[in-house]
Amino acid sequence: MGQASFLNPRIWREAPYEACLQEMRQFTMDRGPDTPDELWLVEHPPVFTLGLAADQSHILQAGLIPVMQTDRGGEVTFHGPGQLVVYPLINLKRQGLYVKELVYRIEQSIIDLLNRYGLTSAHRIAGAPGIYLQHNMALSNKQMGLSPMTGQSKIAALGLKIKNGCSYHGYAINIDMDLQPFQQINPCGYPGLQTTDLATMGVHKTWAEVAADATQSLRLALTTTP
Repeated sequence: MGQASFLNPRIWREAPYEACLQEMRQFTMDRGPDTPDELWLVEHPPVFTLGLAADQSHILQAGLIPVMQTDRGGEVTFHGPGQLVVYPLINLKRQGLYVKELVYRIEQSIIDLLNRYGLTSAHRIAGAPGIYLQHNMALSNKQMGLSPMTGQSKIAALGLKIKNGCSYHGYAINIDMDLQPFQQINPCGYPGLQTTDLATMGVHKTWAEVAADATQSLRLALTTTP
């Protein structure tokens, strides 16, 4: 695999979601075969976003928070202050990546980041993109006859769009935020799924610190042979 070329990430704090989405789409439409990949590190004002095929019934009560339809994969999630949103704008063909491998490597970069912060229960759940923390380590949910989401808290959500062989959208990791809006939805389409953030888990990092660490972790995940 070639070197990941997003060496100068773009930091965009307090970025309105709609404006950011339009700019990502435009960048992807306009880019040519030699356009350098970019990494956007963003913090959005409060907004609920729906994936392309999302079920709107998973929004239980939007209240005053705007709802945006998007063209990414996945269901409904919440973005807001105290959350880092990472948008890798990557030419998959040039990087020698298939979509599933890109998703795997992004998820691995999040797991590696959380492990670095001491959150060693960070893991994937098959069929449910994103990263979760295990709260009940004594027995597996399968052993207990429970839903695979029982005893889990989601700390990072992921949803991508691939157009003309290039990715946009990305993932969000909760740092230190108001988690109440997640109670107004079925996060990622799972009723009762708990969400958490780094601060709740005892990890106290600034947004800038997590942005820098996430950049380093993603670079490494994209340039290391599995």
